[in-house]
Amino acid sequence: MCQHQPACPTADSADREAARLVAHHPEQGWSLLCNGVLLFEDTGELLPDGQIIAPHRPLGTGRVVKAA
Repeated sequence: MCQHQPACPTADSADREAARLVAHHPEQGWSLLCNGVLLFEDTGELLPDGQIIAPHRPLGTGRVVKAA
């Protein structure tokens, strides 16, 4: 699918989000990468084979919580 040189990471690679954008629709909250991955603004993903990757935003709030 990818025509870039060097080729972008495949959809099943751990670094699949590093692929180049093919279409970007921020008003709808999604982008299509050249490896066929749909990347959503909440960091969820839909892979070309239909597999869903749940959102994986950092959960930290910037606060340090002390253990009791």
